[in-house]
Amino acid sequence: MISRVQIAYNSFGMALETYTNTGGIKVIERFFELPLDYAKADGKKIRVFARNLIPIDKAKTPGKEAKLPYRTSLPYLSRLDSPRSNCMQVDRVLKWGCKAAVDLQEKYDPAHYPETRANSNKFHEKGYQTLWLDQRGTGLSTPLTPDVLTDLPSDLDKAEYVKHFRADNIVNDCEAIRKILLGDQEKPEDRKWTILGQSFGGFCALNYLSFHSEGLKEVFVTGGLAPLVDDPDVVYAALIHRVAKRNSIYYKKYPQDVGRIRQIVAYLGSNDVALPNGGRLSVIRWQALGFVFGMHGGIDKIHQIVFRASNDLELFQKLSYTTLQNIQDQGPFDTNPLYAILHEPIYCQGKAPKWSASRVVKDHPQFQWAHVQGLGETEPLYFTGEMVFPEMFDDFAHLRPLKGAAEILAQDSTWGVLYDLDQLAKNEVKVSAATYYEDMYVDFDLAQDTARKVHDTEQYITNRLFHNGISANPKEVVKQLFQLSKREYD
Repeated sequence: MISRVQIAYNSFGMALETYTNTGGIKVIERFFELPLDYAKADGKKIRVFARNLIPIDKAKTPGKEAKLPYRTSLPYLSRLDSPRSNCMQVDRVLKWGCKAAVDLQEKYDPAHYPETRANSNKFHEKGYQTLWLDQRGTGLSTPLTPDVLTDLPSDLDKAEYVKHFRADNIVNDCEAIRKILLGDQEKPEDRKWTILGQSFGGFCALNYLSFHSEGLKEVFVTGGLAPLVDDPDVVYAALIHRVAKRNSIYYKKYPQDVGRIRQIVAYLGSNDVALPNGGRLSVIRWQALGFVFGMHGGIDKIHQIVFRASNDLELFQKLSYTTLQNIQDQGPFDTNPLYAILHEPIYCQGKAPKWSASRVVKDHPQFQWAHVQGLGETEPLYFTGEMVFPEMFDDFAHLRPLKGAAEILAQDSTWGVLYDLDQLAKNEVKVSAATYYEDMYVDFDLAQDTARKVHDTEQYITNRLFHNGISANPKEVVKQLFQLSKREYD
């Protein structure tokens, strides 16, 4: 039976452009007109973009290649990622798949295209075509930025609009697209797809398993076994210790940075330092550079920024434009404010986040400059991690117009249910997960609790990879995932 909603948007899944890239990948790009609010399917629509990648070696002649349809005999793999990404980057996009595959991810970087990234190719080698989505509010999918929210006059209007961009509606979008692309397949199994959830994409995958498991053939999760909690307090209470550990490793590797950072932060504390786009480099924003500590190469990257900033102060008694531009480019919030405004609400079910990270960090003095400043010169100030603080809506130029809406959402306790624990306990869809013991973003112990609660979940656990392991070593991670998928036991 075709739902009324599906009939309404079948006609919007048109291919807008088709081309072939180097490496033998046929690309089909589509836009879909989907409901902003699925409870009001006939109401306001948003446009969601998806890019389909098909290995053309399955079509052996130019004539067959030209006719290669979207619905090839290849299975689909879709990828889901975090709100930092869109379909142009493999590191954090929405990854979903069915032998077709869909990808759910996180952070946008125009220098990287999925068709050229190794982790995409690894799934093509396994016989999948892949579907990359810009999740709603990011990339080309009705991006949520202050300059396009001018038709929403009040902070309350903006807050109500943003509430439609959590995992539940991302999954609703994916289900709508799946039905459009696969709904006319003759065999029920061919109407399903496989999804790969990286990071926040794993959160989406658990929502998918909770409420739309009938659309799934198999689920892969990398660094994304979401904590099954009602608010973020327990999450930050666990992660703060992992962030502290990464700081300890940083200062052990670069002990001279203790003094350099104290010098830089003292300068920031006594000067109003503007960034090139009008943002403000406060102490809190400086500490937020630790966001990348949990990624491969993150510690070294921040050391280079510290080294250059310290050199600037010694030479010029101020930070150079190059240094300020580099610092500005580190955070995803100016280009993807959705990531900031919904970062804590992604955990909420019937409870308000109430600036959880800010409250938790205040209980740990090594993160407080007011405390560390009065200690000896050998005492380090810690960087923070993947955390959003209310002060950021003053410090980031493109977050300022959303400050009022962010405060409303921080106090909102009307968030809907994201996970059905009873359904997850009786889950029949195979879940294969890569879990990282040193993950600074998805706590290992909380991930283990989730794995125990989701039936038919098997894990590849390693302490040799960090949160972005799927990008750092796609060959190893994909190999382990497919080995797990066989469910072969000794």
